[in-house]
Amino acid sequence: MQPNPLFGCSIRRSTAIVKPAAFAYEAPETVEEALALLKRYGEGAKVLAGGQSLVPMMNFRLAQPEVLIDINGLAELDYIRLQDGPEAGRGLAIGALTRQRTAELSPRVGEHCPLLAEALGHVAHAAIRNRGTVGGSLVHADPSAEIATVLTTLNGRVTLRGPAGERTLAPGDFLLGYLTTGLAPDELLMEARFPAIRPGARWGFLEFSRRQGDFAIAAVAAVLELDSGGACTVARIGLGGVAPAPLRALAAERALVGRRIDGDAIDEAGRLAQEVCDTEGDYHASEEYKRNLAGVLTRRCLAQALERGREAA
Repeated sequence: MQPNPLFGCSIRRSTAIVKPAAFAYEAPETVEEALALLKRYGEGAKVLAGGQSLVPMMNFRLAQPEVLIDINGLAELDYIRLQDGPEAGRGLAIGALTRQRTAELSPRVGEHCPLLAEALGHVAHAAIRNRGTVGGSLVHADPSAEIATVLTTLNGRVTLRGPAGERTLAPGDFLLGYLTTGLAPDELLMEARFPAIRPGARWGFLEFSRRQGDFAIAAVAAVLELDSGGACTVARIGLGGVAPAPLRALAAERALVGRRIDGDAIDEAGRLAQEVCDTEGDYHASEEYKRNLAGVLTRRCLAQALERGREAA
């Protein structure tokens, strides 16, 4: 032990490795070149986009790729487009290399999917969002990640490209578990598609973390559509951080449809959201705490959505 000159106390000298193992570096100029490299190196390769998750993991040698494939030169993967589609209806297609801060501040995202814009504001800090990408966050597949929680809530889609061509996956087929996705080693995430929030819909997003910018212990996203009489016609509630991957609180959604969203309805939805959690305790919080937090945040998020609707009226 040695004295800490800043705080006058003792700290243990760290022995952690904070630099990556040796790796080769490739910088393809086209998607086709990137796919060829992924095919050549297979599981020995990692794709570098924003690097906000991958680089720290490499520094601590939790990830030790043989080769790093830097796709920052692929401008064709940096876009935000408004699309109409038969599968998910009107929505946004966001290229995998689009910076999180760009999407957060995009007028197009703010108009057509304000839930995503709101959630992006909770991702770490602005400096991280300046480099972090939409696709990188989804591929990292942290269960508390805000972008993945919104994608799950809205039942969006991701498009992957590999040697056999393109394929489109729903959130449940792509986000398989903790840091695990349906992306094959020779595939590249091309874009994520977020259905638009319909005019007049109410929406909310809340999360709780120990400090601002930390990973969320739990997060909740909600979308409500009400008829002219105030009865709920559509309810979507997504939970992040309380299962191996983000998930929908389907029983809570069903409990809201067909009724007015009053205090009793919100309380029931919160209770049902707690029941769907599939979590374990960790150094952040106990299992009981996380379940209770999911219920509390669900109630508050639904109340936030209703209040936002009244403000817009």
